[in-house]
Amino acid sequence: MNMRKTLLAASLMAAIVPGISYAAPESGEREFTLSGTGVSDKDFDNSSFGISGDYGWLTSDRSVWGIRQSVNFADVDGGGLGDDFWNGSTRGYYDYHFGSGAARPFVGASLGAVYGDGVKDTGIAGLELGLKYYVLESTFILARAEYQFFFDSSDSAEDNFDDDAWQYVFGIGFNF
Repeated sequence: MNMRKTLLAASLMAAIVPGISYAAPESGEREFTLSGTGVSDKDFDNSSFGISGDYGWLTSDRSVWGIRQSVNFADVDGGGLGDDFWNGSTRGYYDYHFGSGAARPFVGASLGAVYGDGVKDTGIAGLELGLKYYVLESTFILARAEYQFFFDSSDSAEDNFDDDAWQYVFGIGFNF
């Protein structure tokens, strides 16, 4: 494609995308997201990759309560863990959305458990922030980052705040 056609195509997309109508999600609707995910320690030294799925219920046009399942896999050389390992986490979450346009930033919190190979089975809690961008009436793209800390009891939650991890996802979601 020559430069003129590329510029014409880009101009048309820029003109069309803002004109796509969408409806703000409403109380009582549900949402489902499927995302690619990555987990890194607090220094981004050790990482793994996987998938994450969310199923949520909108309790207002701004609030979503739901459950989230993540499964991660890593191919590790050395470290005493063997060659391959997996881990998962299951957590409940709450997100509060801002704005009323196609771009809807949000903040939230989650609480649940992490389990599997290469991790200590334990509780996790965290804060999150992200952005949903509606590309169609009930379809959005999603970017989210969660800051999680691990705990075995209420005493260790404070002690383990420095032994934490980032989880980040990019994906697609649907309101129905």
